[in-house]
Amino acid sequence: MIIIDEERIFREIEEKKPASISINGPDGILPQVQETAVKISKKFGIPAYVLADTTWGTCDLNSLGSKVLGAGIQFNVGHTINMESPEKNLVLIDAFDDVEFDSVAKKCTEMLKGKTISLVTDSQHLHQMDKVEKILTDSGIIVKVGKGKGQLNDGQVFGCEFYPASLLKKEVDAYVFLGQSNFHAAGIALSTNLPTYVLDPYFNEVREVTEFAQKLKKKATLAIYKAAEAKSFGVIVGLKEGQLSKVFALKIKKELEKEGKEVQLFALTDITNDRLQNLKGIDAFIQVACPRISTDNQFSKPVLSTPQANALLKILRYESIDEYLELPHWL
Repeated sequence: MIIIDEERIFREIEEKKPASISINGPDGILPQVQETAVKISKKFGIPAYVLADTTWGTCDLNSLGSKVLGAGIQFNVGHTINMESPEKNLVLIDAFDDVEFDSVAKKCTEMLKGKTISLVTDSQHLHQMDKVEKILTDSGIIVKVGKGKGQLNDGQVFGCEFYPASLLKKEVDAYVFLGQSNFHAAGIALSTNLPTYVLDPYFNEVREVTEFAQKLKKKATLAIYKAAEAKSFGVIVGLKEGQLSKVFALKIKKELEKEGKEVQLFALTDITNDRLQNLKGIDAFIQVACPRISTDNQFSKPVLSTPQANALLKILRYESIDEYLELPHWL
């Protein structure tokens, strides 16, 4: 069960006395976010708006929606980071999953015994790291936890940022991800090119995501080679607060034009196949908003991420693209 730090929310409201608030979180915990909003309205007698659009992380907080509503405080739930809030009147609220990992952790001990592994997880399971580390260590597994960097806590990864994992790439045999998310685990596998296992406490199973990750890489690589044949490109800037990479968009436009390509600039809040199909005369796209949009979604035309765009330029210049995804950060 997801446990939201409601005490901090109530404390912030008591101290700042806003006329209204907004609150949001990842899709998986929206029911709990709704419950918290109801409690806020009853306890303080103020409007509590649930921002029900998807929020993928601290790059996608939907703070503009909160400003449009005139909310005095926005609470974004479930995106724990190792720093203060990135915006005024925005408060990041912890949400932890109280599911236990004891059983599933013991399941993986035989297959990993004698190996050196790096333990990683997402925001919701950070508090379980020490307990799982002890179970694995007691079973003869050497466990390392990479140091956090930037927004990331020790052992924490985002879908596009893997510093604690990447730092240990040459010191470990495999990665063990605590949680249910193939999304996060596949990113680790792609950025390190090492076996990656998911310890899923909900289904009490251990699964390796290496093959799944390689399928994503194959699809991403094929898109790069298809894009290399394009004559016209659309370069898309994301309009979400943490996805506004205008500098790289202008840089890639200039580099493509040097290679004789026609380039047009676009800006979108949500980059979907339906929206792109409305844009005519474009053979391939490059989006600089979120790298996982390109690797994890289906598009009718090539839609490249930042690492893929860099690889594309290398192909156009007859250079190798080996290890183009093996980066600690895909932006």
